[in-house]
Amino acid sequence: MTAQNDAAVPQLSQGEVRTDLSTREARLKWVIVVDEQLPAGRAVNAAACMAAAVGKALPDLLGGHGHDASGHVHPGLPWAGCSVLAADAATLHALREKAAAKAGIFIVDMPEPAQSSRVYDEYLDRLAGTKHEDLTYHAVSLIGPRNQVSKLVGKLSLLR
Repeated sequence: MTAQNDAAVPQLSQGEVRTDLSTREARLKWVIVVDEQLPAGRAVNAAACMAAAVGKALPDLLGGHGHDASGHVHPGLPWAGCSVLAADAATLHALREKAAAKAGIFIVDMPEPAQSSRVYDEYLDRLAGTKHEDLTYHAVSLIGPRNQVSKLVGKLSLLR
């Protein structure tokens, strides 16, 4: 996975973290767009790995822990929600390019070498040896202002 530079990570002020609002009212929109041709296991792997990267970059995106009526603790989940959408490989590449041209959108991606390498250093070496225009993306995650992200992914459907 690769992430855009740290300057693009949205900064959340205390007033923006609103766990009392609908996800449709949140300032930020988070989507994960997965290659619709991936087998289910690889699609879920891509989404889960990118979600881990997002959680590290944006810890305030996670709400507080919850407790059930029996007293068991349930770790916090993203208060802004996350839609998982589908696209073909060409659309994923174009989507990443368009998103990278917009200010304030945080991008995490899953290029093909990330899923075909079993050793992380091997992945990094393969990535370093591949030009950006030659990368195939298995998935792309975008977080940014709701209106900007919606414009980028508006025509995409939910992953099935």
